[in-house]
This record gives sequence, structure tokens and C-alpha cells, in this order.
Amino acid sequence: MQNFTYQNPTRLVFGRGQIAKLAKLIPADAKLMVTFGGGSVRRNGVYDQVKAALEGRDYIEFWGIEPNPRVETLRKAIEQGKASGINYLLAVGGGSVIDGTKLISAAIASDIDAWDLVLKGSDRGGIPLAAVLTIPATGSEMNSGAVISREETHEKFPFYGRYPEFSILDPEVTYSLPDYQIACGLSDIFVHVMEQYLTTPDQSRVMDRWAEGILQTVIEIAPMIRANKTDYRTMSDFMFSATMALNGYIAQGVTEDWATHMIGHELTALTGMTHGASLAIVLPATMSVLREQKRDKILQYGARVWGIDGGSLDSRIEQIISRTREFFHSLGLAVTLTEAGVGAEVIDTIAERFNRTGVHHGEAANVDGEMTRKILTECL
Repeated sequence: MQNFTYQNPTRLVFGRGQIAKLAKLIPADAKLMVTFGGGSVRRNGVYDQVKAALEGRDYIEFWGIEPNPRVETLRKAIEQGKASGINYLLAVGGGSVIDGTKLISAAIASDIDAWDLVLKGSDRGGIPLAAVLTIPATGSEMNSGAVISREETHEKFPFYGRYPEFSILDPEVTYSLPDYQIACGLSDIFVHVMEQYLTTPDQSRVMDRWAEGILQTVIEIAPMIRANKTDYRTMSDFMFSATMALNGYIAQGVTEDWATHMIGHELTALTGMTHGASLAIVLPATMSVLREQKRDKILQYGARVWGIDGGSLDSRIEQIISRTREFFHSLGLAVTLTEAGVGAEVIDTIAERFNRTGVHHGEAANVDGEMTRKILTECL
């Protein structure tokens, strides 16, 4: 294992009925802004639970943080927050609402424009924030990361702010999620793990087994969720897998990839494709193009997760990539750009963007513009 320092300050409050604890978890003297998405929390009862828990508190609401949160929207919340003297934020929603709230937190405490903060890459000096998670997927409820879009230029970049002070996870709020949203969430969880796992072999037995355990859990529960979205145990595993996939636990002392995510962010920025859906297309293609570099870890993944351990090396790798595609297909997601209705014209645009900025993604820092072109061509 490589040297590492690990600390996660977020307090996780998990289980049914936990939203009622907001009254005790948020400081009594907080000048609070509660941030929301498009309104699904009004339909599933979460809004009523939050409102009841905050009865008698001094707070304002900001609505409309969209999927792939746009800086143009977040600037409005920042302006409102500054004008109202807000010193505490509560994000109620999925990863996009929590991501956007992290940038709001940093920008309220700063004189720098919100997009300039995104381009800066990180700012840990924001005001405190907390979260009530409603859509398991991104792990944003227990990490400092966010991904912010700019509609004007069709750009999407990562940003790192404060960790949530606490996050409430009640699996019962997932019962009403649409099937497609669940499918994209499962894809996001799966690829989050793969970005930290499918890299360099023989680094840590502990990290490998933790990662493989999450992958196996996601594979096991996917058909169970399709059969019954209101089983508490199953949805608890779904929700907690999302958190464990990206709260730093499985990244300790190991190399990481993230090329699939960076390419997927570009597809989302240019086409509006849902994030999890983009990952289902890009990951198998990344595995295929980088099969020699990732050979040993692909074989380990195939044997331990899918039980594929017979035949020649080449045939095993083909089976493993095929099985991964089949899994995403079983979720109801497209596994090629053509199937998703995206044309080849995006390939040049993304490759040129990567060449222009000089990026080198992946554990070997070799996924540049031209390697991205190969991966996206494989996605067709």
C-alpha cells in the first residue's frame, strides 16, 4: 500500500425515522438555508418530514437545483444566502443538490465568483452544510467532492469543498424512486468502485476485498430492487453501498483511475445524458482499450466477482467485459453511444477538449485526448 492519511468528518445518521433528528443535529442558533431540487420531495413526504423537524427554526428555502447542477442556478442561491446572512446549509435531495450546496457553501464565504471557485478546483473554507439524502448514487453525502456544470459553455468540472457535518440516510425515502433513476444510481455506485479497484494489482488485500464486496452487493440487489422497491433491507443495502463506494474507505493506499468519469462528464455536458447512464457506456470500452494495462486486475475482478476463471487469458477478458456490459444492460441502460442516440461527432469534441487542456487521466496518467478518442470510438 502507498502512504496515506484518512479522515472523514461526516456523521452518518442511518435508518427509518431519522429525519426527525434534524432539530437536534442543526445548531439552535443557525441562520439556515435549505436547498432542494425540482420538487420530488414534496411528493414522497420528505419535505413534510423536514418541515416538521425544523418547526420554529429560522430558515429560508431555495428550490430548483437541477441534475448536473448549473453554476447559473447556484449563483442565485449564493446571492440569496449572502443577502440573508446565512451561516448554515441543509441539502435535501440527491447528489446534485448536495454537490451544488457544497459550492454554495464555499461561495457564500468567499468574494470569488462561483465558477472561478470551480476552476480553482477546491475551497474548504465554506460555511457548514449537512444533508438529507433522497437518491443513492454519488456518495456526495459523505465526501467533499462535487461536479458543477456551466450551461453557457457546456462544461462540467469537479470541485472540492467542505464535507457535510452530518448526513441523514433513511432507506424508506427511496421507495418512490423511478426505475431509471435507480438504474443510473446502481451504475454510478458500480463504476465508483471500479475507478478505485480496477487499477494496479497487489496493492492491498483489504481494499480489494472491500471493493469486491460492494460490487457483489450491487449485482445481487439489482434484480431484487426490480422485483420489490419497498423492501427495507434491500434498499438499505442500495443506499449504504452508494455511500461506501465513495467516502474514501476503499481508496486508502491504492492508485485510482477516474478516466471513465471524466469522459462521462463530457458526454453529460455535451448531450445532457444522465451521469450514471454515461458511465455504463464508457466503462466497458475503457476496459477493452486498456485491457493490457489493466489485465491482471480485470482477471481478478472476473474471477472474484463473476466467477470467470477458465479458458485462455484473451477469452476470459472478453467474457469479463461482455458480462459487465450485460450487467448494465440488465439495469435497462444503453451500453453504446449508438444505442443511446449519441452520434460520433462528440468524439472529436471531447478529444479536442482533452488535448487542449493537456489532461492525463487514469492510474497510469495515459488517458489523454487521443486515448479518449480510442475509448469513445469503442463506445460506438
